Amino acid sequence: MSISASFSKIWVQSDWSDKEEFLDVIYWARQIIGIIVGLVWGLFALKGFLGLALFAAISAGIIYVWFTAVQGVDESEFGGAWELTKEGFMTSFAGFLVTWIITYSHLHA
Repeated sequence: MSISASFSKIWVQSDWSDKEEFLDVIYWARQIIGIIVGLVWGLFALKGFLGLALFAAISAGIIYVWFTAVQGVDESEFGGAWELTKEGFMTSFAGFLVTWIITYSHLHA
């Protein structure tokens, strides 16, 4: 299935018969969230542990709400809510950190 077809299923409750496609959508959505949050944190000069903790909460919260409230998937089909919530988190965290550091350094250092 194409990327545009996968992402067109984001906004409405869809049939995710291909589990890998669903996990791919979560992975890439999380990467986008990481870059956007990194830009915002850098623009507003947020620093320290607060920035890290807020990113983790926002990233996990958005993904969790999306797959439970918007998509209404059965988490047990994918290994549980924790498996879906942590899908792609570390790479997203890395992208977030790089974006945050570069933006902050460029604007405030």
